[in-house]
Amino acid sequence: MNQAVNTEWMDIAAGRGGLAAGLIVAGVVVVAVLIGAFWLGARVKRNESRPPTPEEQPKMPEGGPVREVREHREADEMPRSETRLTPHELPNHGNSPTRTGSSQERPRWDEGGSGGFGSGGPGRS
Repeated sequence: MNQAVNTEWMDIAAGRGGLAAGLIVAGVVVVAVLIGAFWLGARVKRNESRPPTPEEQPKMPEGGPVREVREHREADEMPRSETRLTPHELPNHGNSPTRTGSSQERPRWDEGGSGGFGSGGPGRS
């Protein structure tokens, strides 16, 4: 009976030893992957171009900063045709050019209107 008990304890110890060895191998693999990732990152960083010097930075134009231009644009007229036109049949392949509008006044809503579709706002029928 004493022999059977010793064999059982040895089997349990062998199982735990295999688990420990597996964990050690897994840990070594994780460390190797991390070292490889660090090495690869350093190699990529070495091959990158250097940052620009202050002399190479963009300069402000002589006239100062560029300002926003507000103007009303009008689309060109669509060509008249008996059949439906596809984009490749239009001038500029459907990319309609625009031009400066004849009136530069901002369009305003009618007084009392809501500007939405439908009811026209409260108090209207």
